[in-house]
Amino acid sequence: MSLPEGDAEGVTIDVLRGTPTEEELAALIAVVSEAYVGEAAEAVADDAAVRSAWSLTQRNLRAPLRRELGWRGYSG
Repeated sequence: MSLPEGDAEGVTIDVLRGTPTEEELAALIAVVSEAYVGEAAEAVADDAAVRSAWSLTQRNLRAPLRRELGWRGYSG
């Protein structure tokens, strides 16, 4: 298990109650780090979003908003 380069920087753990030992903190960091690495490995999204022909042409079908009418006067 290893965190991706640069991910470990800026991570802080604030103990709000109690006085955990160094072993308890080490166990917490190990569990959270493992969960993060596992989730990051499974979270995959397409880099390039594919736009359909409809999404490319629908912009031309919409009438522009008439901003001078305000919210009440726009009837579509």
